[in-house]
Amino acid sequence: MDDRGGSFVAVRRISQGLERGNACHTTSAEVVAGSAAWLGRGLSCVCVQRRESDARPSFDLTPSQEECLLRLQNRIDVAYDSLIPEHQEALKALWKVAFPEEQLHGLISEQWKEMGWQGKDPSTDFRGGGFISLENLLYFARNFPKSFQDLLRKQEGDRAIWEYPFAVAGVNITFMLIQMLDLEALKPRNLVGATFLKFLAENESAFDLLYCITFKLMDNQWLAMRASYMDFNAVMKATRRQLEEELLQEDVTRLEDLPSYNLLSR
Repeated sequence: MDDRGGSFVAVRRISQGLERGNACHTTSAEVVAGSAAWLGRGLSCVCVQRRESDARPSFDLTPSQEECLLRLQNRIDVAYDSLIPEHQEALKALWKVAFPEEQLHGLISEQWKEMGWQGKDPSTDFRGGGFISLENLLYFARNFPKSFQDLLRKQEGDRAIWEYPFAVAGVNITFMLIQMLDLEALKPRNLVGATFLKFLAENESAFDLLYCITFKLMDNQWLAMRASYMDFNAVMKATRRQLEEELLQEDVTRLEDLPSYNLLSR
C-alpha cells in the first residue's frame, strides 16, 4: 500500500504438484511487486472506494460501544515502526508460527518473500495497514492455525498459476475492514459499522476475529471465481459485499453466527 491507501497487488507463481509444507519453499516461486503502472491499469484498492452507504447519518453509541471503539481506534492509529522492539518481536513471532521449521535470518531477508511480502523488508508493506495488520495476522495464525497454513501454502482448491500473495493480501484485508466499518470516524456512518460495534462491545477481539473470517471468505471467493492476479480487486469487492450482507442478517447476534465463520478451521 502507498500512503494514500492504494494497494500494491503482488502475485506469486505456484509450482504445480508441490507437496504440503513445501509450497512456500521453492525456487520456482516468483513474487512480482505491484507498480504505479499496474495501479494505473485499474488495480486501485477496493478498500478506499467510497460507497453510498458511507454517507449515511452517524449512529448513536452506548458508553460501552464508545469505549470499545476508542480502544480499537488507538490500535488502528499505531503505525508499524521497525525500530520499536515490540514490533520487531511481533514480526519475528509471525515468522515463527508461519514457518516453525525454518530459521529466520533477519528482519530484512529474502525469506520474507516466501510469506508473500513484496520485498525483503516487510515493514515497507505495512503502510496503510499499520501495526494492527500484523496483529491481525498473528491472531489468525495463533487462533486458526489450520486455516492460516492452508491459505499461506495455498493448499485448498484448484488454484490459479498466478496467485495473490498471502501477506500483502492480509494487509489489504485489514485496510478494507477499517474502511467498510468506518472505524476512523467518531461514530459509524453506516449500518454495517454500527452493527459491528455491538459485537465489539461483547468481544474485545471482534475485529481480529472478523479479520480471520474475512480472509477465509476472500480465499473462498477467489476459488469460486476461478480468479487469477488481475481479478484481485474484483474478489475483494465480492468479499466486501458478502460480508456486509452477512453482518446485517437478523439472526446474526455474534460473529460466530456468520455463515462464513464456518469456513474457518482450527
